Amino acid sequence: METTVQNKVWTDDELMSLPDNGNKYEVMNEELIVSPAGIEHEEIGVRLIVALASFVRANKLGIVCGSSAGYWMNTREYFLSPDVSFIAKERLGGLKRAPKKFFDGAPDLAVEVLSPRDTIEALHEKIVEYFKNGTRLMWVLNPEEQIVLVYHAPQPDKLLRASDALDGENVIPGFSMPVSELFSEFEF
Repeated sequence: METTVQNKVWTDDELMSLPDNGNKYEVMNEELIVSPAGIEHEEIGVRLIVALASFVRANKLGIVCGSSAGYWMNTREYFLSPDVSFIAKERLGGLKRAPKKFFDGAPDLAVEVLSPRDTIEALHEKIVEYFKNGTRLMWVLNPEEQIVLVYHAPQPDKLLRASDALDGENVIPGFSMPVSELFSEFEF
């Protein structure tokens, strides 16, 4: 069940001190949104993270983060934590290690895995903020329908089905992953 804490200006330290209890924390319009993720949601995210991080690291393109990474949008009214994200090395300013705090600005690639409790309105609000703040590519994974919506702006451009492949395009050049691998059944 999603809960909110309203009208508080949050700091990095306050957000980082919230309990590590499996909940995802985001701030939207200065309201703290707390939402737990289910196992299916996390397992799909991990499948993508493993493939993406391996490719990004091998090609020295930047860093890949999971759902605990937080991004402050420019107005600081929004603090978003996509389920999977990528930041290009050019945006890391020559850092040799990932920042200990949250990132100022949106990731180059933001990925959201839909959960049954997600609403279209809240998802659209996040998508708008990502693109206003520098996201260049977004994938919305829908486990229920086993599809992926691809965004280059706040409206989707493409619908990918199991027979299609994710494409890193010019954001993660050369990356490709069959959509079917995201939603496949266990092999044990």
